[in-house]
Amino acid sequence: MEDLARRYLGDRIPGVVLDVGSQDVNGSYRPIFDALGWRYLGLDREDGANVDLVARSSYRFPLRRNSIDLVITGQAFEHIEYFWLTWLEMVRVTRINGLLFVIAPSRGVEHRHPVDCWRFYQDGLNALAKWGGVPLLEGTTDWERHPDPNSGEWGDTVGVFRKVRPSWKRRIGTALIGRVGVQMGLHVPTEPHSK
Repeated sequence: MEDLARRYLGDRIPGVVLDVGSQDVNGSYRPIFDALGWRYLGLDREDGANVDLVARSSYRFPLRRNSIDLVITGQAFEHIEYFWLTWLEMVRVTRINGLLFVIAPSRGVEHRHPVDCWRFYQDGLNALAKWGGVPLLEGTTDWERHPDPNSGEWGDTVGVFRKVRPSWKRRIGTALIGRVGVQMGLHVPTEPHSK
């Protein structure tokens, strides 16, 4: 995350960064962004260390559309049952030309908190880009073990995305999908598990 912040934020005016899944279980990204002059906002489903904003659901954030300059998530997607819905919320709250950073494991032991559902690869980043309508600027997977004993087993997959103004076709498609979903009685899944 520190490398991404250094490379992608150096020429940007500091703004607001939202960390999705921010509870400090084994560290925080807050110091990275504080050092760069960004206003850090930690979001999680439960109050706790490093949480500034509590969302009752991983699929609905209490934030306005296009209100955040940078949305990040690190080592959280594997713990979200329907991460693709969380991804759409991340895209929704990101400003046009804002960035999204995703770090998720490609391997590693099961570590339920409260669940451990997924691992991620380059094709997963490509799918997220398509699903959210946001170009993927960079995507990598650490195939070789990292020398840091705390990260070596995870083989992180890292993605950087940029939100663009949607085309008229995408705006119409999104509106139709939403309208049809309401007519069919579809709703956002509830979360049966709690931390």
